[in-house]
Amino acid sequence: MRLQSLLALAGLVLLIAGCSKDKLDPALSETAQPEPMTKAEMDRIVESFLQEQNTPYRWQQAPARMLWSASVRSDSMMALGYQPAGEQDVQSRIHETDPNSEAWAAAREKLVRFVVEETNKAYPGLNATAESLFLNLDRQYLPTLDARIFDQRIIEALLKMPEVRYLEPMGYTMGEIGNRSDSGCGVTAASSIPTADYVTTAPSVKIPWNFYYSNIPAAWSTSTGAGIKVALIDTGTPTSSSQPKLGSEFNSGYSSGRSLERLGTHISGMWWWASNDGPNDQCGHGTQMAGLIAAPRGSGGASVGAAYNCNLKAFRATTDVVINGSSEKAGVRDALYISGNDGAVKIVSMSIGDVFYSSTVDDGIHYAYNRGKMLIAAAGTSLSWTSWWGVIFPASEPETVAVTGIQDAPYYTKCNTCHSGSQVDFVVVMQRASNTDRTSLTLAPSGNTPAYVGGSSAATATTAGIAALVWATNPSQSRSQVLNRMKQASQIYPSRHSEFGWGLIDAAAAVQ
Repeated sequence: MRLQSLLALAGLVLLIAGCSKDKLDPALSETAQPEPMTKAEMDRIVESFLQEQNTPYRWQQAPARMLWSASVRSDSMMALGYQPAGEQDVQSRIHETDPNSEAWAAAREKLVRFVVEETNKAYPGLNATAESLFLNLDRQYLPTLDARIFDQRIIEALLKMPEVRYLEPMGYTMGEIGNRSDSGCGVTAASSIPTADYVTTAPSVKIPWNFYYSNIPAAWSTSTGAGIKVALIDTGTPTSSSQPKLGSEFNSGYSSGRSLERLGTHISGMWWWASNDGPNDQCGHGTQMAGLIAAPRGSGGASVGAAYNCNLKAFRATTDVVINGSSEKAGVRDALYISGNDGAVKIVSMSIGDVFYSSTVDDGIHYAYNRGKMLIAAAGTSLSWTSWWGVIFPASEPETVAVTGIQDAPYYTKCNTCHSGSQVDFVVVMQRASNTDRTSLTLAPSGNTPAYVGGSSAATATTAGIAALVWATNPSQSRSQVLNRMKQASQIYPSRHSEFGWGLIDAAAAVQ
């Protein structure tokens, strides 16, 4: 990067460092600006929307002042979707779009030039450049820009331009109401596991008790997921030295001939010094989800995955289960694009989400979906005092298969921290009614002793494993064919429940 760009970035850092997150000094700008809204004001608007609409909040309905306020109350990073003037329904053709073609590049350059010029007018002497304000100019594979915008007047002008598809803050998250998963970070192996919570099978693995409710072990006589690649977009996977079952022992015991790819699309921070975090799980959630999908049928008494012979492509795209940071949204979007471009990937599992809809992530959703991938996403897992929320994003979107968890008895009682709603397609038994701490079993970050994991996160990963079992019976099947087989093997089908969709899948029936 040129010295001029570095100096401009340094100026922007000093600019932001001189501003409180709760109160910006309007004297820093040559352009008169109103006082930004407080987080409390914006949180009340969002919470009211969630209560009334029971669907993720969309920034498209927010006025320019709220967009600007949400931006400056976070990291001033905004997602700017672009198009040539006159284009329609971009997302339906996003997999065919070349952002570097003449018309698309011209639209992008017009917007970039405008933001740079207007930023320098508002902050004379800053000498901002395209490289200092736009972080993904060198990675234009989707028509979206990660842009730093500090001025409300610039936002107002951009919203009127025909080249702008959307403009929304990337880093804003609700204050005290923020969505938090009870199956997130800080994972440890279980201190004790009742024998009723697993069945030991050859060569020496534990089958989680709840797998039997979906008839997964019976399905293994027909399919083990061989030849099907599942992409897992989450917090990454551990190093082989810490958890060999997701490394050197991925092919062991009855699991053989399969591949494991580990990638990182999350970047720590959104400045020039930021670097890719790499693939290693620093949370534990991705490790657990990988274990539910693809842990080998090996040795040592560890737990086994639902599709123990499938291939796995695991991404570190987030730091935790909530897609609420700018770098997390960019990481998930990029992982979706990479998965969409991998012809071997059939299924994408996302046990992550947020109560805010994200247009830039949805660009990635449409790209992968248009490439024929089955996108399976968690309906939401929250603390009990926030579980009134409906299905979160991206499970709320029609391109995804939404999954939640239920208790073992009575059927169709959701787990105590799980979300449900009309968008839910399938459920997985994920929790003992008699003891809500007894959930499914999966790999811990290290060792052979399993860890407990529950919620819609675990239900999603388990369903991704079931989908791999079904797809492996005929790899030439289309997404719709596999999905129909899963539906037809579900408990409620052909009816559909208002909160639990088609219900519990019988994996053994689905693979026939």
